[in-house]
Amino acid sequence: MLLKQGFAFQNILRHCRFVTRYASTKSQEKTENEFKSGKKMCGWQIHSYSDGIQFSDNIRIPTIKESNELLVKVSSTSVNPIDVQMVGGYGATTFNALRCNRDTIEFPLTMGRDFSGTVVYKGMGVRNSIQLSDKVWGVVPIHRNGCHSEFVAVDADYVTHQPQKLSDTDAAAVLYAGLTAWSGLFLSGQLGGLSGALTSHGGGRGKRVCILGASGGVGSIAVQIAKAEGAEVVATCATDAIPQIQALGVSHVVDYTSSDASNDLTQYGPYDIILDCAGKGSLHAAEIPWRYKHYVTFSSPTLKNIDAMGLACGSAKNLFELVQENIKSLTTQQGFVKWAYFVPAPHGIDYLKNLVDRNKLLPIVEKVYDFKEADQAYKRVAEGHLRGKIVLNVA
Repeated sequence: MLLKQGFAFQNILRHCRFVTRYASTKSQEKTENEFKSGKKMCGWQIHSYSDGIQFSDNIRIPTIKESNELLVKVSSTSVNPIDVQMVGGYGATTFNALRCNRDTIEFPLTMGRDFSGTVVYKGMGVRNSIQLSDKVWGVVPIHRNGCHSEFVAVDADYVTHQPQKLSDTDAAAVLYAGLTAWSGLFLSGQLGGLSGALTSHGGGRGKRVCILGASGGVGSIAVQIAKAEGAEVVATCATDAIPQIQALGVSHVVDYTSSDASNDLTQYGPYDIILDCAGKGSLHAAEIPWRYKHYVTFSSPTLKNIDAMGLACGSAKNLFELVQENIKSLTTQQGFVKWAYFVPAPHGIDYLKNLVDRNKLLPIVEKVYDFKEADQAYKRVAEGHLRGKIVLNVA
């Protein structure tokens, strides 16, 4: 009797699993057919490196090309300095080399690196924790068509569930700037040692970090990361941004326009890390009198040299310049000079999500533009001296 009941129960389970798989498959097929029907979307693209960014309502919705990809309906997205630079051809040589195995046609090219949105289609290889209609946030690798459009196709490794504590607007303002700041502090600056670089554990309590240009998108998130890890933070910004940085819990805020700025920064040193979010570049490392172990800048000549000289010669020049700058720095009894970049690391995304969930990170948004005003948003980013992030509301 018990054996018969066991068989009956197993049959019920098989039937339930079949119904679930059938319903899921039919839903997936319906969604797939909807987006294979040639529907179009709106977005902002460039068709050459001389015509500027243009709005179009006749862009084909991107298709999933790999089993681990998602199609996301974009709710909000941000405009970053790299988007503005890429409109003029910055990094074209490197990015074309990276995309050659997937996208053979360079134009039209859609900008946009980070987004919040809703999953509308998923490849068969996407992990089960992400389902249709889930609200997510994510980033698009720098060489891929971006998310300044109504839909974006993206590898699921660069997507997680959107933190519940963030609005769509705030969620779209975190990941590109956040992963850039995370990379500078943990990968290049070694704030948390090897564990901080290879895991989402962070680290760095008690270290002293100086952040140049703390009021921008990357700088303001770098401040919050360093504070969350228990580092002693010194930050520089313009006079009008001082209250904004003090509100983040920084007690040592230096007005870089003041004649006493250099003396103040010397007084607060020496530093384990100087993080250049102000575009000073690596040559600045040899000019400053403050002692440091690591001078990390996001304004490296890497892509510029490759654009001018080609991949091989440009890379050789980059290596030569970095070695030369470190020799100058070390001979003045300073520390190492390092270049840092945006790195779309999944454990970096996990780290930032954890900070948000712990109420340790909230992006500063200067202004939100309507999607059809993206050209104005690009102009504002090009002007520089931002006080946080610029965000586009798409949906």
